[in-house]
Amino acid sequence: MAQPPILSWEGLGLQQGGRWLFGGPGTDGLDLHVGPRDRLALIGRNGAGKTTLFRLIDDKVEADLGIRKVKANTRIVVLEQDPDLGGFETLMDFALSGDDAPARHEVEAIAGQLGIDMSKPCEGSSGGERRRAAISRALAQDPDLLLMDEPTNHLDLAAIDWLESWLDRYKGAFIVISHDRTFLKRLTRATLWLDRGILRRKEVGFGGYEAWEEQIYAEEARAAEKLDARLKLEAHWLQRGVTARRKRNQGRLEALYKMREQRAAMIDTSGTAKLKLAVEEDFKSKSVIVADKVTKSYGDRTIIKPFSLRIQRGDRIGIVGANGAGKTTLLRMLTGELAPDTGSVEIAKTLTGVMIDQQRSLMEPDRTVRQVLAEGGDWIDVRGNRKHVQGYLKEFLFDPKIVDTKVGILSGGERSRLLLAREFARKSNLLVLDEPTNDLDLETLDLLQEVIADYEGTVLIVSHDRDFLDRTVTLTLGLDGSGKVDIVAGGYEDWEAKRTKRVVPAKAKQAKKPAAPSPTPAFANSGKLSYKDQRDYELLPQRIEELEAAIERGEQILSDPDLYSSDPQKFSNISKGVENARAEKDAAEERWLELAELVEG
Repeated sequence: MAQPPILSWEGLGLQQGGRWLFGGPGTDGLDLHVGPRDRLALIGRNGAGKTTLFRLIDDKVEADLGIRKVKANTRIVVLEQDPDLGGFETLMDFALSGDDAPARHEVEAIAGQLGIDMSKPCEGSSGGERRRAAISRALAQDPDLLLMDEPTNHLDLAAIDWLESWLDRYKGAFIVISHDRTFLKRLTRATLWLDRGILRRKEVGFGGYEAWEEQIYAEEARAAEKLDARLKLEAHWLQRGVTARRKRNQGRLEALYKMREQRAAMIDTSGTAKLKLAVEEDFKSKSVIVADKVTKSYGDRTIIKPFSLRIQRGDRIGIVGANGAGKTTLLRMLTGELAPDTGSVEIAKTLTGVMIDQQRSLMEPDRTVRQVLAEGGDWIDVRGNRKHVQGYLKEFLFDPKIVDTKVGILSGGERSRLLLAREFARKSNLLVLDEPTNDLDLETLDLLQEVIADYEGTVLIVSHDRDFLDRTVTLTLGLDGSGKVDIVAGGYEDWEAKRTKRVVPAKAKQAKKPAAPSPTPAFANSGKLSYKDQRDYELLPQRIEELEAAIERGEQILSDPDLYSSDPQKFSNISKGVENARAEKDAAEERWLELAELVEG
């Protein structure tokens, strides 16, 4: 950190529900230091305490242990995930409320760029309108530290682009909680990882988080194994599923790219489904939804211009566009819920669908998890297979002990995950997902991607989550608001490239796909390591331990809150030394893992 922090928490400890959420007696507690230009991603599972940490930073919750320090005149502003608009007549009344209310003209300027009418009554306003009003209020306050909790929820792509541009120019610091990987990769420069009551920080943006996470788990595995300071991780890595998951997900992505290539061959330049005569009959036999020249208008406004598409069994279709462009209208026509004005939609008689929408709040709060999943019993029928309800909970990243917990006690993200668990258990061959990523943590998003990839039926997804679509769908239906529907083989990035008439560079396409394995060296074919590789395999564990010790010593020195003011040069030198040691340790671990895979192979 080149400049002294504007906010610090040292030794933070907090009890919640009779247990220590952070820190506690006999522990060091959480330490957090925020610099004046920090761009921080705050990552952690649902229920880890991310929103609670925001409230502690904003001094809205009193900690049980620790010291909070804030630089004089620092303005901290929170963009809440679900702001309370109760008691306000209009969105502008909400935006101008509070002790630190922004100036009206500042709110109006930002609201105008976001396209929101602030005179609209709060009652009856949509989630997107409330989100835009909250953003207008937060940004107009000119914060020094901006805390954002899921800022892209309920925003369309245009609003997300605008917010990214504003934050890119923003001169203050921010911490963001978000499931939107694209948003995080574009904006963050450092990562805070809240995991099991421990807060870790790494000076790398979200783009490097997953590799860092795996390294931390590997370090824990080494500590648990205690094998004479040797890095014998093969068995433990496989037990944790880290390596296996990576390979499995790469396999799924490769399969997805092949499906996209096949789909691209079926689409002509005008966007109409087309197939070579040799495979036309087979294509038709697999079709489950056939839209033929359908249109839809409301009054004088054309929502869908003549549009035709054959949806095949196994297709994963993403529907994207700005709010009001007609995504829901198109979805309802494709599923037979809404009749087109002209044209026809034929749906296979064997198609049975499951709809997972945004109404997670409709899950009855007084019912238990067991009642939601298994009608109060011990067993659940999962698409024809009988499973114990507690075992099934594990598949959706729940602690089985929550089986008799009431839904109302679960966090919003946990309720979303429970809804997914219930709906995915139902027998179906059509899955309809309306903004499925809202309120999900990153691990649950990964799980959702895996479940969709393994789903044997057809999937229709309405989403603004660009990364999720790029990882999931074979075909994208893009609506630009004029009524025209673009049909593009691929995900959001492919549609965006077509919409802007941008050619995706070859390098970018390659980066999007899983990296091809490095050419196998000659010694691997014989099952033996070269002399140099053997030496690295034997000596790197000791070097990694030395680097870990150096990093720990440096971090202990840097934890002194008075160091920067008393000796800024020493602070800078040690910071650089710690970063260099981290970089060397990362490279050493990557090198050892490559060698370990060769030995294992």
